[in-house]
Amino acid sequence: MSKFSRKLQKLHDTAPKQETAILVTLIRQQQSEQEVEEHLDELAFLAETLGAKTVHRFTQRMEKQDIRTFVGSGKLEEIKAYVEHFEIDMVIFDDDLSPSQMRNLENEIKVKIYDRSLLILDIFLQRAKTAQAKTQVELARFQYLLPRLTNMWTHLERQRGGTGTRGGSGEKEIETDKRDIRAKITLLKEKLEEIEKQGVTQRKGRAGVVRVALVGYTNVGKSTLMNLITKTDILAENKLFATVDSTVRKVVLDTIPFLLSDTVGFIRKLPTRLIESFKSTLDEIREADLLVHVVDISHHAFEEHIAVVTQTLNEIKAGDKPVLLVFNKIDLVLQMPSEEEAQHISEHELQETRYVDFKALSDAYEKKTGIKPVFMAAASAENVEEFRESLLAEVKKQHRKIYPHYLEDEVIDWAEKGEQD
Repeated sequence: MSKFSRKLQKLHDTAPKQETAILVTLIRQQQSEQEVEEHLDELAFLAETLGAKTVHRFTQRMEKQDIRTFVGSGKLEEIKAYVEHFEIDMVIFDDDLSPSQMRNLENEIKVKIYDRSLLILDIFLQRAKTAQAKTQVELARFQYLLPRLTNMWTHLERQRGGTGTRGGSGEKEIETDKRDIRAKITLLKEKLEEIEKQGVTQRKGRAGVVRVALVGYTNVGKSTLMNLITKTDILAENKLFATVDSTVRKVVLDTIPFLLSDTVGFIRKLPTRLIESFKSTLDEIREADLLVHVVDISHHAFEEHIAVVTQTLNEIKAGDKPVLLVFNKIDLVLQMPSEEEAQHISEHELQETRYVDFKALSDAYEKKTGIKPVFMAAASAENVEEFRESLLAEVKKQHRKIYPHYLEDEVIDWAEKGEQD
């Protein structure tokens, strides 16, 4: 091997090692194998978003969690042996763990233990940019971790670098840590109150303007759609929770001005108390006049995603707002063929291709929401004009509620003034 090759090899060896993870979930009686796999796929995507590589999945058929170890002693021994043999860095559970379960698992497996909520919180912490979002995430994270401190706790150290570091603490140190965390929680609450006062003032300045909020499951293309409509450059990645901070932009369509906000995506099993940590996002949704619910129609579980978002909106007291449903990513699916067309398609192709009946979906959701859905592809701007027309029609309805006798000249003046601000 040449000197140059050895130098390259040395450089390669010193590169930071990507952390490895295994996933653990319970299979309940009513769950199908496909549903379990889809849930684990999403958990693996969450792990990837944090920066970890999933190398194996463990499932256990149990109707209820084991009170001590979540999975039971036999499955725990199997997980422990795998972790030790392959030198796994973290174990991720697809449910929330109780403080005692977290303690028992860390004592037994002796690597980093994540449950679903802690995984999402750490992703939020990575991706928050504004002072408000960072403060909200830190507060939620400290509140979540306080009852879970153990002799091996290290989750608070993760923000120092990488996806995690590990260190030990004695009982006295833990009590000191708890006091410190309680003090930090108090300070963060005070800081958040000050930031939120500024937010209230900003929102008061928007009085008299139609407000539209983009909502939806995480990674459905809300930020891409926001960029398309506002001609801005908001971060849009193929990652979960690419948007954590709430973003608001002025938009004018056909002389009608309105405010469009992009919000954090919802996700299955995301406890409301974690969503509540994003008060600014919730306020944008709660105070919106119109919700644009973006759906990834190419995802096999898109109807479950719609149900999750609808349930979450109800939980945060925003379920009674008018909703324009947008089925995004139609470039990744095909329209359901007619019976005559289907006769010329092979059985294999019918099974392997992702077909969707656009008309049936449109009829069903128009009947449910009272507003005809839009089918589009934000990434390629396919059907964007249809979306603009539908959005404008709904914005006009809300605008007339605020200004029953509005004059278009006055609207143009307001829009021009807004652009100058």
